Amino acid sequence: MLIDFHTHAFPEKIAQKAIEKLSFASGGLTPHTNGTFFDLKRLFRESNIDKAVVLNIATNAHQQKSVNDFAASINDNQNIFSFGSVFPDAPDVLDELERIKDMGLRGVKLHPDYQGFSVDDEKMKPIYKKIGELGLITIFHAGQDYGFPPPYGATPEKMEKALKWFSSPVVAAHFGGIGCEEQVLQRLCGKDIYFDTSFGYGTLPKYYAQEIINRHGADKILFGTDSPWHNAQMEIKLLNTLEISASDWEKITHKNAEKLLAI
Repeated sequence: MLIDFHTHAFPEKIAQKAIEKLSFASGGLTPHTNGTFFDLKRLFRESNIDKAVVLNIATNAHQQKSVNDFAASINDNQNIFSFGSVFPDAPDVLDELERIKDMGLRGVKLHPDYQGFSVDDEKMKPIYKKIGELGLITIFHAGQDYGFPPPYGATPEKMEKALKWFSSPVVAAHFGGIGCEEQVLQRLCGKDIYFDTSFGYGTLPKYYAQEIINRHGADKILFGTDSPWHNAQMEIKLLNTLEISASDWEKITHKNAEKLLAI
């Protein structure tokens, strides 16, 4: 069983434009899909992905409803677990969180750099409180972002501060923070937070991948790819170079996700 906890797709009418824009902003990354959900499912089949979380992001207040409508349209809560998103400065942000819950979505994706906030900003406290009341999972883009200059909104230092405002599960993507390995080890390992393995291959030194898993514990690590930017074969190559027991491999590749998603 292989569950990918970090994938992306876009509505067909904007997929090509979105992929081109994101690839350019990130320095020319080559995508493994054309950005559509249909092509993402093709990648799942080729990569032997059994179930997946598809993450969506609202980059302005006007996008909230359409982004979450798309998320709901591809969600089946059996093989595809699509997460919604809210724009923190939207006037109806708390109402939209309720709508996300009502539509059967299991969580929300927040990207501080695309959405213009820091995870430890006081203005986020009511949003985190509402997320907790609804029992939703929150997954953050964490660490640096290839398409943005510093300062970054979800560094380990900021994540550590924000954690105390949550009462429901939190996931820091990209092994807790792209380009922030030492801070992840010092500030987040051992805390009540999940990390996913997405975009680790070729970007995270093997030493840090091993140390983060060792210090944080396999119980809090989720397999993820960041498709379409990486695929499962890439991330498995990295994991295969690490010392991971058979039982921990099962936790990372599917059991932790099953527990978090209650499946």
